[in-house]
Amino acid sequence: MQGSANLNIMIKAARKAGRSLVKDFREVENLQVSMKGAGDFVSRADIAAEAILKEELLGARPNYGWLGEEGGGQDGTDPTRRWIVDPLDGTTNFLHGLPHWAISIALEHKGQIVAGVVFDPAKDEMFYAEKGSGAWLNDSRRLRVSGRTRLIEAIFATGVPFAAKKTLPATLKDLARLMPECAGVRRFGAAALDLAYVAAGRYDGYWERELHIWDIAAGYLIAQEAGALVDGVREGQDPLESGSLLCANNAIFDGFAKVIRDV
Repeated sequence: MQGSANLNIMIKAARKAGRSLVKDFREVENLQVSMKGAGDFVSRADIAAEAILKEELLGARPNYGWLGEEGGGQDGTDPTRRWIVDPLDGTTNFLHGLPHWAISIALEHKGQIVAGVVFDPAKDEMFYAEKGSGAWLNDSRRLRVSGRTRLIEAIFATGVPFAAKKTLPATLKDLARLMPECAGVRRFGAAALDLAYVAAGRYDGYWERELHIWDIAAGYLIAQEAGALVDGVREGQDPLESGSLLCANNAIFDGFAKVIRDV
């Protein structure tokens, strides 16, 4: 797809940061996995990637605002536009040498996400979308959600809460209700890629709680542009504000939502 100038800037920035992360990933695979040594290394890789993204994105659009996972937020002289960036979604996978992590970049305009890029450098897969222009993978593959119509044939993705997160009991209840009704549930550990995989038809649906806007902003738009329905886990919630998201193709969304919402 021929994208806008902003989308091309986003893709270029993602590729540059991706090269840095792939180089660091080769090193982290050789580290002894310890909370201090490997964890500190990944943190440095994460911060370095965000610095590259910030230099590229704000270098090209210095008047835009910024919100990044590592560096926090800053206002731009243009109050209507903001970059929303997660330089390394799937940090725990990265730490353990698992090649399933991504860079997520979204552009917000007047409170709406208008462009999104999710780049998986390990697999060289660039998912991207602009509002009203569809969703795409790499140079020319148009993305569409799956055409499955029955829950029992569908595969879903989620994130199982860990550490200090509070929503583990709710998620375990979700799993107990959903797993007998579907073909399987996957937990791959990168929310941005979960949403991109729904867009690509690899998953039929996805839900998760306790997310941050930088985890989901780009994937949210990519999934929508591929034909997915996206809502809060509670009906009417704004996923970008609440961090609580439920996403599926149109045919199974209502049945999936009914199971997760237990209504």
